[in-house]
Amino acid sequence: MSGLPHLADSRGRLGARGEAAAEALLRRAGMRILERRFRLRCGEIDLIAEQDGRIVFVEVKARRGTGYGSPAAAITKSKRERMARVALAYLQRRAWLTRPSRFDVVEVMVGPTEELEVRHIVDAFRLWPTG
Repeated sequence: MSGLPHLADSRGRLGARGEAAAEALLRRAGMRILERRFRLRCGEIDLIAEQDGRIVFVEVKARRGTGYGSPAAAITKSKRERMARVALAYLQRRAWLTRPSRFDVVEVMVGPTEELEVRHIVDAFRLWPTG
């Protein structure tokens, strides 16, 4: 049990580092960050951004290796459905249901010398028709 707090702390640092790298990449792509770690009872969305009038819901996945596949491959159907519920609630709260939206993924891979490789997957999956 003594190793578990260290593991959780390490994952937390990796997650925070990945989210910071993702946010920087999205800003360079011309996106305006609206929310970070937007959380409701039903789930969480790592980043919510706006680009050219479109609301972009972003899942950030960071990994140290590809032994379990690409980071994006870890986004299960149930995770996508939770994201959809949170996204819908977000849009409803702001009366933005008619605004176009999409779901993106940012993969962050940590190399052997701790360098980051960041990849933005635009419109990574769809759960409802988008404009």
